[in-house]
Amino acid sequence: MEVRARPYSRLTLEGLTLLARQIRLARKQRKLSESDLATRAGIARSTLQLIEKADPRVEVGLVFETAVIAGVSLFESGATTLAPRISQIDDKLALLPKKERRPRRMVKDDF
Repeated sequence: MEVRARPYSRLTLEGLTLLARQIRLARKQRKLSESDLATRAGIARSTLQLIEKADPRVEVGLVFETAVIAGVSLFESGATTLAPRISQIDDKLALLPKKERRPRRMVKDDF
């Protein structure tokens, strides 16, 4: 039985490729081998290779952790924590309804 890969949008694949290239560049600029970075990130070297090839099947948490360890700035340049931004989003979410509801369908009963 053949397993088909999930289709991803072009923008998703380009985003993964950009992050993968940033990780590879940061690793090389810091003169870290694949083995060194993989060890520091707590992953196998083969997983790091998948990350650097922008494989969408790698867990996003592993990709982000590897990026941070390699020195890639995520979301905001020079930020050491994203807590203030998370708090802003939490405040906005608190103002919205807890659940999204579909509009009720009107029954058409005129014959």
